[in-house]
Amino acid sequence: MPETVLEDGIYTAEFNTDSSMFKVNDANEGIGILTVENGQMTIHISLMSKKILNLFPGTAEDAQKSGAVLLEPSIDTVTYPDGLSEEVHGFDVPVPYLDEEFDCALIGEKGKWYDHKVSVTNPVPYEEEAAAIEDGEYTIQVTLEGGSGKASVTSPCNITVKDGQITAAIEWSSSKYDFMVVDGETYYPVNTEGNSLFEIPVKSIDGPYEVQADTIAMSQPHLIDYVLNFDAQTLTAK
Repeated sequence: MPETVLEDGIYTAEFNTDSSMFKVNDANEGIGILTVENGQMTIHISLMSKKILNLFPGTAEDAQKSGAVLLEPSIDTVTYPDGLSEEVHGFDVPVPYLDEEFDCALIGEKGKWYDHKVSVTNPVPYEEEAAAIEDGEYTIQVTLEGGSGKASVTSPCNITVKDGQITAAIEWSSSKYDFMVVDGETYYPVNTEGNSLFEIPVKSIDGPYEVQADTIAMSQPHLIDYVLNFDAQTLTAK
């Protein structure tokens, strides 16, 4: 089996299957988001529909054994070239190695397990992929983690791409944020009324992105660590 040589990070990669009924949604052109963390690889794929209920990283026989841990679906929104959107099932699939087939069983609405062979090929660092996005204005789904859990940001948010540089418009659920710190640089609100709105540079539009935000809602200002989670598969041109 080939050795894993990818550095930790986020990549796009091709997810190949042996069936036209089990494949990445056409809207994503066979591409998933590959995350490498501590040398462990996982690829997120959005499927064609919600008809596949579970996946299992192994054979159909092993999937039915006591103690087998099944992969549970997420609800992904895909957008087709004509602008229509659809909710489908997505899965985070463990990837044991690249460029060679491995077992991935599935169960659908009929309640029967099926064996399949899949492979993950052609990983490309996501920063390079992001830089290849055409200049323009987009929207993207984003969630917030950190702090007390009470704060949130507006989703989807607006994304502007110009000369390969990506800027995100982050609107908080409060007017009490007076500055943000991103990669050591300080950014101030671009509005004077309503909830605090910032325009910040973004290196990657998928996965976690660490930022800090200063709130003056309490008796003393507090600089709080947050994580913005962008979902690249929801990127939509305006």
